[in-house]
Amino acid sequence: MSGIHHVTAISGRADRNLDFYTRVLGLRLVKKTVNFDDPGTYHLYYGDEPGQPGSILTFFPWAHAAPGHLGVGETQETAFRIPAAALGYWMHRLIEKGVTHALEKRFGDSVLTFRDADGMRFALVGVPGAESEKAWSRDIPAEHAIRGFHGVTLLVNEAAPTAAILTDVLGFTEVAREGALARYRGDTSMGAFVDLHEAGDFPRGRMGRGSVHHIAFRAPDDATQAAMAKKLVADHRMHPTEQKDRNYFRSIYFREPNGILFEIATDQPGFAVDEPASELGHSLKLPRFLEPRRAEIEAKLPPLTETV
Repeated sequence: MSGIHHVTAISGRADRNLDFYTRVLGLRLVKKTVNFDDPGTYHLYYGDEPGQPGSILTFFPWAHAAPGHLGVGETQETAFRIPAAALGYWMHRLIEKGVTHALEKRFGDSVLTFRDADGMRFALVGVPGAESEKAWSRDIPAEHAIRGFHGVTLLVNEAAPTAAILTDVLGFTEVAREGALARYRGDTSMGAFVDLHEAGDFPRGRMGRGSVHHIAFRAPDDATQAAMAKKLVADHRMHPTEQKDRNYFRSIYFREPNGILFEIATDQPGFAVDEPASELGHSLKLPRFLEPRRAEIEAKLPPLTETV
């Protein structure tokens, strides 16, 4: 499967983040854990009911982080898929929730753009036929609910080097061009699209609150991931990290030629590895190596009272 596995971003307050993504956008809190490299902060995962690859949006909530500033070398926009007939519902919902938005056309699709409270840029893309797919529908009626990612837009100085990684290593194919945008498609339904926005000599971005930290792409298993890493080194002079165990997937990381942090994550083992699928997101989960520090970690984390 070629496509997006997950998108990880930086937010402000954890409670505000949780409220927006569960109560406004209607996503499921799939996993409540901590940043394995900085366990004094949460790592919150949102997605569809089982937490499928291609549906997962994650956040490091750093309450005092400075706002990010969009520029080249960053993700410009993260887009979700919704049924085409649900666009009217979402326009009314965003008005009701006080979320500023705009409607536009892109590659023939109706696209509803908006930002969250931290300034992160999003879009809802109306997809014909998406209503036939299963959806998590606790706060949003099933016929209108988000069906995972549509894709991401990456802001780059020069598109060609990034395109070479997408097509030669990550399994995408160029399918369309529109102005400064080039569209690449994987072979999944969720998280299938990466748009490269070639900006030329545009200032570089500054990471902060509201910024995407990295984009993760799918590898079905360890062997495929290892082959992708080998190809990155041999054919593209990229130098991915050693594999890191993230409990719910195993990952390697590298910066693609325009400086955006890419991850390749395995589909397995998934989010039910440490709690039943019916209980996802209910309690704080820690990796084995942090479990002896649970009391210390819990004392540092702000309370999250949302009932899942």
